[in-house]
Amino acid sequence: MSTKLSAKTLDAISVTASVPGYRRDDLRAGIVHFGIGNFHRAHQAVYLDDLFATGSDHDWALVGAGVRDADEAMRQKLMEQDWLTTVVEREADTSSARVTGAMIDYLKPGECAAIIERLTDPAIRIVSLTITEGGYFIDPASQEFDPTHPEIAYDAAHIEAPRTAFGLILAGLLHRRQAGIVPFTVMSCDNIPGNGHVTQNAVVGMARLIDPVLAEWVNANVAFPNGMVDRITPATSEREKALLAENFGIDDNWPVFCESFKQWVLEDNFPAGRPALEKVGVQFVSDVAPYEHMKIRILNGGHATIAYPAALMDIHFVHEAMENQLVANFLATVENDEIIPVVPPVPDTDLNQYLALCQRRFANPTIGDTTRRIALDGSNRQPKFIIPSALDRVKANQSVTGLALVSALWCRYCFGTTESGAVIEPNDPSWDRLTTQARRAKNDPVAWLAMTDIYGELAHDVFFVSAFSDALSALWADGAEKTLQRYLEGNM
Repeated sequence: MSTKLSAKTLDAISVTASVPGYRRDDLRAGIVHFGIGNFHRAHQAVYLDDLFATGSDHDWALVGAGVRDADEAMRQKLMEQDWLTTVVEREADTSSARVTGAMIDYLKPGECAAIIERLTDPAIRIVSLTITEGGYFIDPASQEFDPTHPEIAYDAAHIEAPRTAFGLILAGLLHRRQAGIVPFTVMSCDNIPGNGHVTQNAVVGMARLIDPVLAEWVNANVAFPNGMVDRITPATSEREKALLAENFGIDDNWPVFCESFKQWVLEDNFPAGRPALEKVGVQFVSDVAPYEHMKIRILNGGHATIAYPAALMDIHFVHEAMENQLVANFLATVENDEIIPVVPPVPDTDLNQYLALCQRRFANPTIGDTTRRIALDGSNRQPKFIIPSALDRVKANQSVTGLALVSALWCRYCFGTTESGAVIEPNDPSWDRLTTQARRAKNDPVAWLAMTDIYGELAHDVFFVSAFSDALSALWADGAEKTLQRYLEGNM
């Protein structure tokens, strides 16, 4: 019989799992966070939980906030268990559970007035976000904020009842400005190069649609620190809930399973103050860019490299993909030959050792990460994880055979069936568009590259177009396995 997670049952749960080592009644809100998903609860919330356990910074507790209807389901499930979350860290030979208590409230999605009121509270000194790469209204080709997006235009016209996180953030800043309250810091925790700059462009860009003076005030007075975040955190299914109940005797509405590794590198730019996260392993630096480039290109680019061939071969789990010698060798070759050579140096870091660490993490057999998850949202991820490396290489007159093959594998995946004929369910916000282009590209590969909003100038590079066309033609003629083998033998 498992124990239902709640504040009242923590003593019973402490027999099998770690529980908060502090009085949650002593916590006071200091951070509003948009995007209470699995990654946030395995990352930022865990770091804060660790910090609170040291006995300090209890005025930096989290308040969740959502903007989508789907966020209400998470809110209801967490409210039933007093905002507590069970985080299970799993490696090949170890597994441990902990209950985190860093979140003390979750504002109801759609209740804009209540959210704006909380954002105006002087106690809130940081507003953070994990809204995924696709949530920043970025034009894929230019990688710049798109002020013409309908949701942005709507919020600019209805700033007291906005529908996006950026609209709510701007409304909160506007109210603080009017009340003479110091602005909060806005901290992105998403996998985007220069995520602080990207967030700043979004908030300032929306402000400019309302009032240029407001935009200049935001630009001059609000801090947007850059940050690099990392922890492999799969989606939660009934499998994870059952494992938690079986192994730890805990009944959690929405537990989080993850690897033991975690990393957070932050630019130390918090004028309104910040929690002392350096006490619990967060690295504060003056320039996050080298760490971002390393992680996004090597780790996230590596995920993209294995996701599509594995999925086409009907390989379900990421660790199973790493057990496939062709896929594992493809990853190693693309990384060593084409990605790592165009990653700038990182302070006190050996990039080859970092790759080896990523490979070990991908091979973790216990966290249950799926190829479908890492294949998700390619239209937003490819322009950040794969295309920049390819662009750097063509500018340097270097081979892009492997990276073009990664892109061709993505195209083949978006055709909508695996090589066995199994249907690939929609896995991208632009899935209909992608499948249409992928089907055209079967006989005319250049049709895929016609999506210049994704490929930008790379779509017109003679060498990339040739390499991509050859790769896609080979995939349709010979299949993924034979094509990977040819590539690894140097015959492409």
